[in-house]
Amino acid sequence: MSDIELAVTRAKALESLLEQALGATGKGLHEKVSSVQDRLAPALVKRMRFVATVRNKIVHESNYQQIDDRTGFVRACDEAEAELRSLLTPVGQPGCFRFFVLVAGTAILVARAAL
Repeated sequence: MSDIELAVTRAKALESLLEQALGATGKGLHEKVSSVQDRLAPALVKRMRFVATVRNKIVHESNYQQIDDRTGFVRACDEAEAELRSLLTPVGQPGCFRFFVLVAGTAILVARAAL
């Protein structure tokens, strides 16, 4: 896979995860990160801005032909993707159900105490 393909593919994957996990909006990765950055860890924001910058540079700058630190770029993508995936909790997963039971149980206890 060429560096251009790598950069575009990985940036698109992060954009999609931002949309799914947090409802991010915007045209590209920078805009999507900006739309939800107040809900993300600063280190994650920094990683995704690095990915977006490299992607933009390799796509738009004619003299930038390959990613300077390909290994670092891939690591940043992998780490950002893992963090974003951890924010996605599919409906029906034990963690989600336990939260529902906890909240519902607490509401019942509060209601009974008020009687």
